[in-house]
Amino acid sequence: MTMSSLALQITRTYVRPRRNACMSILRIFCAILYFFAASLDQEVSWAGDIQINGPELKFEDNQIRVTTSLALNEKWLEELRNGVTKELKFTIDLFRVWKMWPDEFVSGRSITRTLKGDPVTLEYRASSNDGTTIIQKKFKSFESMIQWALLIEDLKIANIGDLEKSTYFVRVNVESKIRKLPPVIGYFMIFLPENEFNIQKDSPRFSAGIRK
Repeated sequence: MTMSSLALQITRTYVRPRRNACMSILRIFCAILYFFAASLDQEVSWAGDIQINGPELKFEDNQIRVTTSLALNEKWLEELRNGVTKELKFTIDLFRVWKMWPDEFVSGRSITRTLKGDPVTLEYRASSNDGTTIIQKKFKSFESMIQWALLIEDLKIANIGDLEKSTYFVRVNVESKIRKLPPVIGYFMIFLPENEFNIQKDSPRFSAGIRK
């Protein structure tokens, strides 16, 4: 065997495995980029399909009360039906309006709703956590769980007597996260972020307060 043929054999022996390894790494990297881009695309598209209803304000017993709800798209609901555990965080804040300064946060409440559906047993469970009280519920139907979980009703956010006389508005923010994937889906979705969407909506401005 000549020196040139020996060198060629050595090159084939060591270069080809390294080239194959590089190609494998490149394929994995491309797959990661694809899933990451798809997740960004998904997060952007979520907000266009989902909307906040309200917020509706009621002034009763010297309290500012807020009612709001969330309208979801079929894709979000279908994932929940298929066993994906979802979390919705509702943040309802009261802001004071200033002419020359940024709006001032006055008070607020946060409620987290966790939803879980089992496509095999058709069991539906949900919980609500406001930071003080945790409520856990079991539902007979998917529709009844959704109706309960997407509605925030008559929530007290401020005592009018504690407010200075000024102009205010209420801001509702809703954030959706994936909390748990079914095992089979989880293997293929490990690169997707847990955040799905984050949207907000403001109420009309109103005058309130008695303190000067």
